[in-house]
Amino acid sequence: MHPPALRPSRSPARTSPARFGALLLTLVVLLAACSKGSTTTVEEAEPTTTTTTTATSASCDPRLDGYANHVAYANTTGSINVYPAPGATTPSQTFEVPRKTDTDPPIEVPMVFLVTNEPTDNCDWMEVLLPIRPNGSKGWVKRSDVRLEGNNYRIVVDLNGFNLKAYAGDQVLLDTEIGVARENRPTPGGVYYTTELLKPPNPNGVYGTYAFGLSGFSEVLTSFNGGQGQLGIHGTNEPDKIGQRVSNGCIRLRNEDIDKLVASIQDPYGIRVEILA
Repeated sequence: MHPPALRPSRSPARTSPARFGALLLTLVVLLAACSKGSTTTVEEAEPTTTTTTTATSASCDPRLDGYANHVAYANTTGSINVYPAPGATTPSQTFEVPRKTDTDPPIEVPMVFLVTNEPTDNCDWMEVLLPIRPNGSKGWVKRSDVRLEGNNYRIVVDLNGFNLKAYAGDQVLLDTEIGVARENRPTPGGVYYTTELLKPPNPNGVYGTYAFGLSGFSEVLTSFNGGQGQLGIHGTNEPDKIGQRVSNGCIRLRNEDIDKLVASIQDPYGIRVEILA
């Protein structure tokens, strides 16, 4: 059964560490950890400020030196090619630009990658983490096809310890208890990044007040509610189940905790997420 008709979105604004991309659209969120599909609104978030510590990094773009993470935003039109190695002429993957969500109809959001390697001896290429199966897939993009931004954010999820810590550099932004996946639908460990931030119209729904989409996917559910089994970090309408194994793969936070996390960051795209299984 198809979800209700969706309102067209306005094109995402250029995002930077100073503010979120401007999005106003209605969509069905299809994250693996949610018990039911629901209609959700992505709204423009107000800019926030936070304190970050300077990291040491080297880059072909001196503007980004000092940022722990570099995020590549596709600046091509229609699609962006990903290659198996620097200098390759045949792409191994092609992604639509803007990226389209698993909704009916699809909604456009920025296509972003987390940079994993920037060889300073070849500034024409960079290695990036890809938001596809299998989890942890990487590829190479041309530097001319992307716009780079930096951040010092990091989220560490300890599944066995039922704990999530969020950092800006060395500063702890959040240290809290979480709900995790059931044993028969485990969350795969690994390194991921945030691909979008959603704000449901009903804060008392299954996603709570906010939901981050991640670049990873369930290794048990190849589809969920019509989507691809995408992982996420989101709020909940069942705070009494925090500290338990209750989800289908996503990480659940109390609404007040995810509110605090969202208020502490300046850009929802390309935040490094380490999941310890």
